[in-house]
Amino acid sequence: MAKQNQKRQSKNEDSLKAGIVYLNSNALFRLLDKDLNISDRNMLGKNSYGCVYSDGKVYLNKDVYMEPREWAYVIAHCILHLAFGHFDAEHMPGYYVETQGGCHVWKVQCNKNIWNTACDIYIAKFLHDIKFGKPVHENPVLYFPIALNDERKIYQYLMENNYPEGDIRFSTLASGRLDMIGLDKPLEYSGSRQNRYISQFAYALAYSVSDAVSKAGGHNQENAPNTPARRAAAWFIDHYPLLGGIAAHFKIIEDYQYCNKNEISIAAISVVDAEIYINPSVRYSEEEWRFVLAHEYLHAGLAHQERAQGRDHYLWNVACDFVINGWLHDMQIGLMPASGLLYDEKLCNLSAEAVYDEIIANLRRYSNLDTFRGYGKGDIMGGPAKGKIAGSTTSIDEFCKSALQQGLEFHQSQGRGLIPAGLIEEIRALAMPPVPWDVKLANWFDLYFDPLEKYRSYARPSRRQASTPDIPRPRYQTNEILTDGRTFGVVIDTSGSMDTKMIGKALGAVASYSAAHDVPFARVVFCDAQAYDAGYLSPDDIAGRVCVQGRGGTILQPGIDLLEQSCDFPKDGPVLIITDGMIEEHIVIKHEHAWLLPAGNRLPFHTKASIFYFR
Repeated sequence: MAKQNQKRQSKNEDSLKAGIVYLNSNALFRLLDKDLNISDRNMLGKNSYGCVYSDGKVYLNKDVYMEPREWAYVIAHCILHLAFGHFDAEHMPGYYVETQGGCHVWKVQCNKNIWNTACDIYIAKFLHDIKFGKPVHENPVLYFPIALNDERKIYQYLMENNYPEGDIRFSTLASGRLDMIGLDKPLEYSGSRQNRYISQFAYALAYSVSDAVSKAGGHNQENAPNTPARRAAAWFIDHYPLLGGIAAHFKIIEDYQYCNKNEISIAAISVVDAEIYINPSVRYSEEEWRFVLAHEYLHAGLAHQERAQGRDHYLWNVACDFVINGWLHDMQIGLMPASGLLYDEKLCNLSAEAVYDEIIANLRRYSNLDTFRGYGKGDIMGGPAKGKIAGSTTSIDEFCKSALQQGLEFHQSQGRGLIPAGLIEEIRALAMPPVPWDVKLANWFDLYFDPLEKYRSYARPSRRQASTPDIPRPRYQTNEILTDGRTFGVVIDTSGSMDTKMIGKALGAVASYSAAHDVPFARVVFCDAQAYDAGYLSPDDIAGRVCVQGRGGTILQPGIDLLEQSCDFPKDGPVLIITDGMIEEHIVIKHEHAWLLPAGNRLPFHTKASIFYFR
């Protein structure tokens, strides 16, 4: 008996898999998202075939046997509930907006059972018209006295005629149950957010028609005429030298399935792969695509993926978008899309770093904005472009910078149009090598420790020269009284996340600059979850003979408090804090201070103090 059951279940599942293959052979349904889950009758019920949830999951009953064409019909039926927006509040009858406490609240009042049936009838008519699959029940849609081209009108007809709830002739579940799960909480979309299933279906429908016409005419899809996006890219190469070099390097990829898989609603760029991804379901004009492509080209040319330096990837992307869109607005390149664009006049003429700091200070306002990739995602895909261009020793990042710099020179020499001063400044800054971190740290020491005037003294004569051993010579030295007050504090994060090599490199730099600036002693405090006072140490002790204590959690405030409350530490003594940035609390410090972090790490809060990133 058990073997017979296993054999029957295997037959059922084979037929189900064949139905999925049949579904994917169709040009329309092949392009739609299909989150299929194999279930059993314990979940769906006896004689039930499948159901769909508002989150996109489709459950299919493996314990039921049906022909592959019937399975394809059931799966298509469930997917079309999503594609037609049947779960969306704004599509459902009885939808209205109510104001409560100054906020707009969406309300839906309708009979869920009748709405489900109306949607089932609409889908049954659609599948009948395109002659897809095989209905699992006798299909009576042709005998309805009204046109079945609007779900709301069907719903109204059913309600006016007291249509009985639980009609299973159109449903994919038995016993009058709803095959749409989640109608009690209709989906709501605000701002530029939209139902991605509807967008997918619109493109898939257009593609399937185009595919059918191309096959009938014997045309090859690869030789299709240029799209508006490709014409926009060609325009930069032929007419806009500032971005022409970068445009020639990047390949335009218009692949709906790739965009769908990677959730690219409009466009995105991968500098590493030298590709710009365009969602072909977006119906932009050539002028609008010029704006979008210029946006992506500037991401690459200005090395935004390289300049993130440990910042939150999405928020840094948003900051760069605000800056780029402000420049493009001033330059009047193409046509700015009417909606879904990150543009704020208040943030114009600021650097991306300054805008990022503004975003961090107002996270609630900026944390859920749309980039060209979509809601809550960055259109800069991948990390820093460290690789080399094929057949060349030039890195991808250096090539993009060079192309933009050369484009600027040619653009200005030809007088091709306005370029904002902020963009010119950033392009020229790319040509200048960055100041090393140790030089910046040395400059910070210079602010607090002026060079001491040295004088010659015979109190401790220098060595005699071999040629004149009888003649003593004076030694250059500084006034010891003046060096007594030359000190600073060092708070070292010794938590478990701090690498010992990292600590050693930072301490070595601190020690060398202490000696160079005639600082005889520095007050050193180790801190993880509590403070460990190492006292005043000479540069030699800091460099090589310090025994690091701690290695627990990360709470730096006790170390700061120990220094500031210490009676023998100067009130105006600067403090250098060495950490990897993996701290949770905001540090309260009254003394002048600076932060020393490994390159790529960031502090979890905004600070006006100097930050040095060592490598």
